[in-house]
Amino acid sequence: MAEVFDLAIIGGGVNGCGIARDAAGRGLKVYLCEKGDLGGATSSSSTKLLHGGLRYLEHYEFRLVREALRERETLWSVAPHFVRPLRFVLPHMPGMRPKWLLRLGLFIYDHIGGRKRLPPTSVVRFQQSCVGEGLIPSLSVGYEYSDCWVEDNRLVIMNARSAEELGAVIDTHSSCVAASRTADGWSLKIAAGDLQKTVRARVVVNAAGPWANDIVELCARRPARGKVRLVQGSHIVVPKLYTHDRCFIFQNGDDRIVFAIPYEDDYTLIGTTDCDFCGDLANVGATDAEIKYLCQAASRYFQRPVLVSDVVWSYSGVRPLYDDGGGAAQKATRDYVLEVDDADGVALVSVFGGKITTYRRLAESVMEKLVAHLPADKARAVAAKASWTGREPLPGGDFPIDAFDERVKALRVAYPFLGKRDATRLFRYYGTRADKVLGQARSWADLGIGFGMGLTEAEVDYMVREEWARSASDIVFRRSKLGLRLTQSEIDAIDRFLEGKRMQMAG
Repeated sequence: MAEVFDLAIIGGGVNGCGIARDAAGRGLKVYLCEKGDLGGATSSSSTKLLHGGLRYLEHYEFRLVREALRERETLWSVAPHFVRPLRFVLPHMPGMRPKWLLRLGLFIYDHIGGRKRLPPTSVVRFQQSCVGEGLIPSLSVGYEYSDCWVEDNRLVIMNARSAEELGAVIDTHSSCVAASRTADGWSLKIAAGDLQKTVRARVVVNAAGPWANDIVELCARRPARGKVRLVQGSHIVVPKLYTHDRCFIFQNGDDRIVFAIPYEDDYTLIGTTDCDFCGDLANVGATDAEIKYLCQAASRYFQRPVLVSDVVWSYSGVRPLYDDGGGAAQKATRDYVLEVDDADGVALVSVFGGKITTYRRLAESVMEKLVAHLPADKARAVAAKASWTGREPLPGGDFPIDAFDERVKALRVAYPFLGKRDATRLFRYYGTRADKVLGQARSWADLGIGFGMGLTEAEVDYMVREEWARSASDIVFRRSKLGLRLTQSEIDAIDRFLEGKRMQMAG
């Protein structure tokens, strides 16, 4: 008889992989399928911030902001290799939100989230600080506060890596094409190319993001009671606009905000937009209008205009927000809602909405929903390990949060051929597992083919073996951001290498 999983998760974004890790760590048998690459849609297209969402205070979403603010330091502590603190500067623009309102919002932001290690808000006078570099002269004062930065696809992959090491089955490029309730759970038909198989599970968790409504209809054979609101968020990358390490948060006349963030050492990331999306989810890209909007928004604050011709890369994702009936897309809630359909005593738990910052708490909320649908012994095990993901490091993150620079130096001592930039990148991606990529190498030549910008055959092999990478895009635009610097011919060479490997294995 086929194995019966405690839960089958449909969707391999940050929510699905976070749920898989939490459940596997509590002793449950977990199966996860993802029709494409892990984190290949929304979860790789974020602004890459772990933040409470200062602007959500205006919409009175205090619970969401409080939960998100608490998660910043929690995630920093369990993933200090690819999560780091970031100071944000909010310039006061005459005619926008008044100073008293900004000060009030930042006072609340500083005090409702249990901040411990992150520094508090301070006032910045631009004429007296390097932080004002490049800003228009009419901006005289701003407010500096703390949030965190995350390498978003690394977060997804390391949750999946941890889940698999705890016993979960992670199936990528595998779609759920049919589902039916049985006497003791679910029977799912999973298709991977021309191959199909049946997976049985007690509970199904629908973490399909933008496709969540489709999965409800596939499994429950009815429209979803909740509703996903698809909102497109696009970003542009331009050459570095300033030399300091702060992030700017700019107000705009349409009540939106736009971030300008130091990115990959040599660039500035500008985003995001908020536009309702009604196109093809398989073909999402930044529109000309969005790119122009972001350039104009940044140009209102910087002395040197940001031109469309400056854009070296753009990316776009569709956020599956919960449709609370709000008006403008930027006002739609970023909170998550869980819907449980337990027809015939067989549960389907669907996830609507959410944001990358709160994925771990969302996973805990799903665990709480599952308890009533599991055998007594399983339910006790789930309850006994509540909140464990906030204490146990993600793979590679088992070092103190203030020891990043020290560990990079130690990596360079162990591998003297590494320059500072390469060592920093490798430790940022892999943390204490960097030696699993580098092995016994004593020179670059020992790492095999060099594809450019420090990417080697050894690292590509590791991403394929341990991180579910299949294509050059997986490697250079999701697992890493080296695609910013590699030429198209260098990227094509990676695809040819991977195809050669596949043919070698097939032969």
